[in-house]
Amino acid sequence: MTSFKLLLLASAAIVTSAGPALAQTATPPAAQTPPPTAQTPTPAPEGEEEATAVEDVVVNARQTDIRSSIDSTSYSLADDLQAQTGSLADALRNIPSVDVDPQGNVSLRGDANVTILVDGRPSGVLTGEGRAQALLQLPADQYARIEVMTNPSAAYSPEGSGGVINLITKPTTVRAGAVTTGSVRANVGDGGRWNAGFSGSWQQDKLTLSGDAGMRHDLALQTFDRLRESLDTAGAVTQTTAQTQNIDGEVDVQFLRVGAEYRLTDQIQLTTEVRGNLIENGGGGLETYDTRSASGAPLSFYTRDGAFNFNGDNVGVTGRVLRRFGDQGHDWTNELRVDRNRGHFSLTSEYDFALPASPPVYEQLDNRNRLNLVGFTSAYVRPLSDGGRLRAGYELETRDAAFDNAASRGPAPDALVPDPFVTNRFEVDQAVHAAYATWERPFGKLSAQLGLRLEYADIEVNQVTTGVTGGQDYFRAYPTLHATYQLTDTQSLRGSYSQRIQRPMPFQLNPFISYQDPLNLRSGNPDLEPQETDSFEAMWQMRAGQTFYQATAYYRDTSKAFTDVVTDLGGGVLLTRPENLGARRDMGVELVANGRLHSTLRYNASVNVFQQEIDAAGIPGAQDTSATVVSGRGNLNWQPTADDFLQIAGVWQGETLQAQGAREAGGIINLGYRRKLNEKLAFQATVRDLFDNFGDVTTYETPTFRDRTERTFGGRAWYLGLTYAFGQGPRRQQDPQFDFSASPTPN
Repeated sequence: MTSFKLLLLASAAIVTSAGPALAQTATPPAAQTPPPTAQTPTPAPEGEEEATAVEDVVVNARQTDIRSSIDSTSYSLADDLQAQTGSLADALRNIPSVDVDPQGNVSLRGDANVTILVDGRPSGVLTGEGRAQALLQLPADQYARIEVMTNPSAAYSPEGSGGVINLITKPTTVRAGAVTTGSVRANVGDGGRWNAGFSGSWQQDKLTLSGDAGMRHDLALQTFDRLRESLDTAGAVTQTTAQTQNIDGEVDVQFLRVGAEYRLTDQIQLTTEVRGNLIENGGGGLETYDTRSASGAPLSFYTRDGAFNFNGDNVGVTGRVLRRFGDQGHDWTNELRVDRNRGHFSLTSEYDFALPASPPVYEQLDNRNRLNLVGFTSAYVRPLSDGGRLRAGYELETRDAAFDNAASRGPAPDALVPDPFVTNRFEVDQAVHAAYATWERPFGKLSAQLGLRLEYADIEVNQVTTGVTGGQDYFRAYPTLHATYQLTDTQSLRGSYSQRIQRPMPFQLNPFISYQDPLNLRSGNPDLEPQETDSFEAMWQMRAGQTFYQATAYYRDTSKAFTDVVTDLGGGVLLTRPENLGARRDMGVELVANGRLHSTLRYNASVNVFQQEIDAAGIPGAQDTSATVVSGRGNLNWQPTADDFLQIAGVWQGETLQAQGAREAGGIINLGYRRKLNEKLAFQATVRDLFDNFGDVTTYETPTFRDRTERTFGGRAWYLGLTYAFGQGPRRQQDPQFDFSASPTPN
């Protein structure tokens, strides 16, 4: 393994030093203007048209249109009203290929192993165990576009077998002279919900300052109904336990981002950014546990009255140096990122026992987690004289994570005794070195991109409580291939292949048992191996004016796929633990359409139909299974006048298979209306979950038990709000989210 380390580090050194060397020796290309990358879009002023390069064809389209490149497709949030008042989860649910369940778990085409980036870089708050909560609570209005890469090139980490979702923040338009621009927004909703935010930028000469700040107050509402049946060897029910819970809580979120760009010279640009998020979630709920015999006779009944609180914060800083070399798209970037995450969840409970009658018991849970993420990137991009492009770079990412789980019980709140069975500390250190290169060039109507990424991963785990240590390290090569063929001026074909990996999250490796409630325990698996995926895609695209159609056939073959396995410990108590499946295969077709039904009516729709097969070899109580899954979403946007904009949006998330069961399908309907009051002020109203039924149902079925859990989340919510834009010159991209400057035009 030492030789592999030396090989990779030597490769990284060569790549890192190649930037200035190639810059000095390369022959300048002929007049060639490659399209901007998705991470650094070059926006047009709001209300104007921009030239968007799509493979070898340049088409004029509003910037709200879909953008595509040889290895990605990105979607604007400009016409998504829920993105103005809602969370990141609300915005992602309206993006093709993406599903977000009611608990905030995101998946791409049915695969939950997804990497989420911000402007092409990892984000501390969207990494790790707390990502789902962050997606549910962080606001979406600081982002302009969402880029989806189901088959990313080698320039991106292969982490995430489902692919990569890249959140693109609203860039600042730079103009000569002093320019100040910004917007203020505020929304109030039912039940005391509200949110407010500010976005702005100031630019003079070589210096540009920009920032976003906001606060959000929401409700944390949940109903929970579970029925668990224990079975004998003949499959007959021996006893049932019904568990119910109603949670009533509140969520407060504050976020801040401040950035500065300074053009030291025409060729050198310095950038820094400081960011932070603070999430606080508190409330309470009453649970009931009712256990009965097969004949229905009561065996036990008790309640658990709990009060919970969560405090989490993320602080990060980024520094970047960009060196340009004359030609557009020819540059070398060096960047250092540091993120620190902290989280603390506490739950205080009182158990009251009615059957059999006994004195109350008090309980205190304290779970703390820490994640320190440091990343360094050196990336070189160079257009070639034959119309191609070379990208090469080195990346280093380190993660330092720790988890403290503690539980205490006793006959009185001041007489609690620690429970050693579920009290532990676990630490993980992970370092990943990577060197990559991609080469892309056109051959007439055909464009091809070849890529190779070399990675060395070193993971060390330490179960501090028991003194058990371990780890794993491995070197892997990840090839990628992308090709595009231009059929006509408006139609193209794309094909791609990539090899992906999903490393276990740190908490998935912790063998110690963590306590959730009296009937549910969870542990990690130190023997959990990375899952590996071979992903193939074939795509047809058509662009004609503002009409966009896309059809994609795909096949993903995953070995050692992750799955949750539930084991009956007796007495109705279940332990959930991650395991590796034998294999999982997904094959399907996804259709995307975006266009006009009328001069004032636009639509955006997608449907994904795929066959999912699970090889459950070696999983107790599981069997091989397959199912046809259908997911989809659709938006209707009606602009009857230049000042009025109405939207109805629906999402349907198909069934998700597990080794021992499934999560049932479900959907949500949202409404929105926006009214331009004058050139700077706009009014907005939105309704989330119109039919008040957003939730999920999860079932497990094994030879020893059956379990069905039904949850509802949040419920119907409405917001009323105002957005005010101020300043001179062009505003920040997509503020106030819509192009109200032009009247509807005919087809």
